[in-house]
Amino acid sequence: MLRLSNNVSIPAAELSFQAIRASGPGGQNVNKVSSAVQLFFNVRESSLPEFYKSRIFRLRDSRLTAEGIIVIRAEEHRSLEKNKTAAMERLRQMILKATETQKKRRPTRPTLGSKNRRIDSKKKRGKTKALRKRPDF
Repeated sequence: MLRLSNNVSIPAAELSFQAIRASGPGGQNVNKVSSAVQLFFNVRESSLPEFYKSRIFRLRDSRLTAEGIIVIRAEEHRSLEKNKTAAMERLRQMILKATETQKKRRPTRPTLGSKNRRIDSKKKRGKTKALRKRPDF
């Protein structure tokens, strides 16, 4: 079971794992042992509340397929169990990130001091450029 909050959790039956061979260096075991893991989670058929599902589908994430399946690959550890745990934690982080609400931006106005500083710097720059001209006689 993957717990997202006090009220929401994903049953272990909705998560499916596939052991695959990890890429990269691994010594003698690299071609024999499948220690990397691919986690598959079908969002459409899951027991998640509709709020979570809609937020996940709004994500622009390459791990979410067009069919609504999240595919996460974990291969950073040498053991299969640690990679399963890492993949589940990444799925948890992805779902929690999708449900975060951003603060609404309140537009601000520049202060009087910042306006005056801006105008002064423009005047100073203009004087510097004016001094580069040829003098008029």
